[in-house]
Amino acid sequence: MTEPHYHINLFWSDEDQLWIADVPDLRGCTTHGATRAEAVENAAEAIEGWIDTAREVGLAIPEPRYRPAIYAVGNAA
Repeated sequence: MTEPHYHINLFWSDEDQLWIADVPDLRGCTTHGATRAEAVENAAEAIEGWIDTAREVGLAIPEPRYRPAIYAVGNAA
């Protein structure tokens, strides 16, 4: 089984003074870090934890579907 590739939205929070990493396909899967690299690393761990927990409680694991709007521009007809 190949590892799913979920999109990670990464943005700076002025309020928190941290990088926020959000995984849109996995409801509630959000983390942060002091650097971009740390936030992405934490997101990878959060994805793994989210999937492990979903399996433990019998929830369906969604297929990666989220695509940023930039991808939709080239596909507009």
